[in-house]
Amino acid sequence: MAKLPILIVPDPRLKTKAKPVAAVDDRIRKLTDDMLETMYAAPGIGLAAPQIGLLERIIVIDVAGKGEPPAPLRLINPEITWASEDLQTAEEGCLSLPEQWAEVVRPAEVKVRYLDETGARQETHATGILATCVQHEIDHLNGVLFVDHISALRRNMILRKVQKWKKEHA
Repeated sequence: MAKLPILIVPDPRLKTKAKPVAAVDDRIRKLTDDMLETMYAAPGIGLAAPQIGLLERIIVIDVAGKGEPPAPLRLINPEITWASEDLQTAEEGCLSLPEQWAEVVRPAEVKVRYLDETGARQETHATGILATCVQHEIDHLNGVLFVDHISALRRNMILRKVQKWKKEHA
């Protein structure tokens, strides 16, 4: 496994729509392993392939809490098939916008269809933090960042802070 570099805004690949994966093969399985290693090392609870510069529809997620065993999910070509009318507000951050957080309103529950690491079709009903994380990561596959869901004033403030962070960590 390998830890991969994570793109930071304003990299244009983060605003580009990813293409579907044609087949789940050994390359995709290794990639999801590397993505999980990268996500855990960051540390984070979700990572989308565009965040590592690959415009493919792949996300990895692990929302297991502290003290719980890891529960990694590998979702290839995920798509939301249903979203609740009930909304929830959650504080979101992003590995591509380091050290920045904002309250984002999203559907409280979603159903997601995807291929797992074996290529088998799966569907899951996500609630709580998993619902938020799945929606956040699928947004990445569509070139959407969590700051695109907040006010322009707050978004611009966060983007300026990320630029300052980039200069300090260059």
